[in-house]
Amino acid sequence: MSQFSYALLQKDENSQARRGRIQTRRGVIETPVFMPVGTQGTVKGMLPEALQEIGAQIILGNTYHLYLRPGHRLIQQLGGLHRFMHWERPILTDSGGFQVFSLGNMRKITEEGAAFQSHLDGSKHLLTPELSIEIQLALDSDIVMVFDECIPHPAERSYISDSTNRSARWAKRCREVLPAGSAAALFGIVQGGMELDLRKQSAEQLLEIGFEGYALGGLSVGEETSLMYDMMEYSLPLLPEDRPRYVMGVGTPENLLEGIARGCDMFDCVMPTRNARNGVLFTSFGKISIKQARYREDAEPIDPRCSCYVCRNYSRAYLRHLYLSGEILASVLNTHHNLYYYQQLMAGARQALEEGCFGEYRAAFYRQREIAK
Repeated sequence: MSQFSYALLQKDENSQARRGRIQTRRGVIETPVFMPVGTQGTVKGMLPEALQEIGAQIILGNTYHLYLRPGHRLIQQLGGLHRFMHWERPILTDSGGFQVFSLGNMRKITEEGAAFQSHLDGSKHLLTPELSIEIQLALDSDIVMVFDECIPHPAERSYISDSTNRSARWAKRCREVLPAGSAAALFGIVQGGMELDLRKQSAEQLLEIGFEGYALGGLSVGEETSLMYDMMEYSLPLLPEDRPRYVMGVGTPENLLEGIARGCDMFDCVMPTRNARNGVLFTSFGKISIKQARYREDAEPIDPRCSCYVCRNYSRAYLRHLYLSGEILASVLNTHHNLYYYQQLMAGARQALEEGCFGEYRAAFYRQREIAK
């Protein structure tokens, strides 16, 4: 029996922003929510206890990577992904579609699925909708994504149309493998490139099949930010109000707030963790690069307004020293801070929606950046 449900708690009067609650078999997820990315069974640089400490409610795993290494059957044999990685809260697994897309010439798309060569050893594989669901069920994911093709930008309209229709057929095959009412929830993914009518068509195709939640795919693939926002603004209202809405692979703090304002509930992105490993830190006044010489003797924390463990205990000078020395601790501390910042940004948005002042919260976010310039 499914233990998955979504409740819409509040709606903003001046935008499409909304406050909600997702119930899963492994706990509640308060939305809007940002999901740290744990591609290979770990959020890089973070202990599971640290993720809980900063307020992470749900994390991502990835079908493609875990299928290739160490293998979904091994993870299943060892009790599923939650036990394997010591994470008791919900997990959403990406179907592998984006990773296959990123392989470029190493993959070939057919009606059956995606034939590809492993980036690890060159071995040949065929990832089908049925296998994608099989892998995700073996991992014991709480939220399972349909297998789709991520469409590049720019692309010919004929290609976008063919791909979108094929992804809809794949989505139906995924639904047949994982029927409604199963223990794991299945989310459909709206494609359609940057073509509004094809986005609408894709949404209608998915609604006809029926899913527990819906996502927008094919964004943050090289398009201008304004175009990404246009796609969100047009596509999100096409999705049911009583189901979670997820924009995949997005993005910056600005992207998150603008996505919330357009009606999105769920986000994920590697940006806070990847940037952390490259010495780029997010703050209430914008991004800073800790490697810069200006921080050599700086005794201030990363962000004086931040109360995370890192900002309470370490200086910019020390973090710069760790980074330039190539110390592993640099990535650990930087990642902790960045993910804490993202979690606090979303917690603030949820509180603002509860208090009916999301517009003011959003304006204050941008005002603080202008003051810092």
